[in-house]
Amino acid sequence: MTLSIFTLRHRRNARLDRMVLSGVVLLATIFPVDLFPGSLPAPKGIDGQYSGKQGQIVVVKVPTDEAVTHVEGSFLGRTISFFADTRPGEPKGFVGLLGVDMQDEPGTHELAIEVKNGEQSRKLSYNILVVKEKFLVEHLKLPKDKVDLDEKSLARWKAEQEQVREVLATDSQMKLWQPSFVEPVNGRRTGVFGSVRIMNGQARNPHNGEDIGAPLGAEVAATNDGVVRLTVDHIFSGKGIYLDHGLGFYSMYFHLSEVLVKDGDLVKAGQIVGKVGATGRATGPHLHWGVKLNGARVNPYALLDLPFKGAVQSADPAPVTEPTSGVGAPAP
Repeated sequence: MTLSIFTLRHRRNARLDRMVLSGVVLLATIFPVDLFPGSLPAPKGIDGQYSGKQGQIVVVKVPTDEAVTHVEGSFLGRTISFFADTRPGEPKGFVGLLGVDMQDEPGTHELAIEVKNGEQSRKLSYNILVVKEKFLVEHLKLPKDKVDLDEKSLARWKAEQEQVREVLATDSQMKLWQPSFVEPVNGRRTGVFGSVRIMNGQARNPHNGEDIGAPLGAEVAATNDGVVRLTVDHIFSGKGIYLDHGLGFYSMYFHLSEVLVKDGDLVKAGQIVGKVGATGRATGPHLHWGVKLNGARVNPYALLDLPFKGAVQSADPAPVTEPTSGVGAPAP
């Protein structure tokens, strides 16, 4: 039976279609992209880009004229809370303080944001470029009992770490802090935030705060409004205070000689909350000042550079002394 030219052409076209389809399926398994126009996901970072060094704070602004009820972001698995921007002269919108942890991987990461307006919501995507910071490497030689823990002390340290983790696990849902931020004590900064400490030849966790040299008994002020979430007397940090400033923002004050507040107290920026000491594992009197922002360990001095300014406040000046160090492990 003789096949018509039309039939032969139809069969060749069918085979060609099957070959093309097979090739498309093969490519789709290797490069998993959506092949249908209009259904591709929006590119990451389409709504804007920011950058910040490890240990710094990035101020992210989400402009909106809507009656927005809630704005929340997610960055490297951490929740970023946003609040209404009420700064004079600023356009309407919401602001989030994004802490770049001292050990966040350098490179570009997505900040995914959800903006809610009643039952409706929309998604935004920003790129955050994490820039590598050059941290110091400190070599310290200390008495063995200042560095190593015996079995009993190790058990105590682990229990203290768990206590802090539990207390800091739930963030206050209200913004408690106000402009401006206060340096808790005047003294010489060590500039060792993020430094890697080699103690007696052994590498330890990076230093997660700043040590400020000040005389024994110098007054220590709260960096901003907040509530005293926890007061402690821990093996490494000594007598200390954890202040909750709301929306995942905490400040810490360690190695105190005296604690002048108690759990649950409301404090104001500049209020004296303790006195400089050398309790815990410390080589001399100084203040360890630390900050955690949405779980990220950031340089506390980054607070003083934030674009939120009010009446200038500062702690009472103390004579400048050479800073000494705490040698303990960082708080969780």
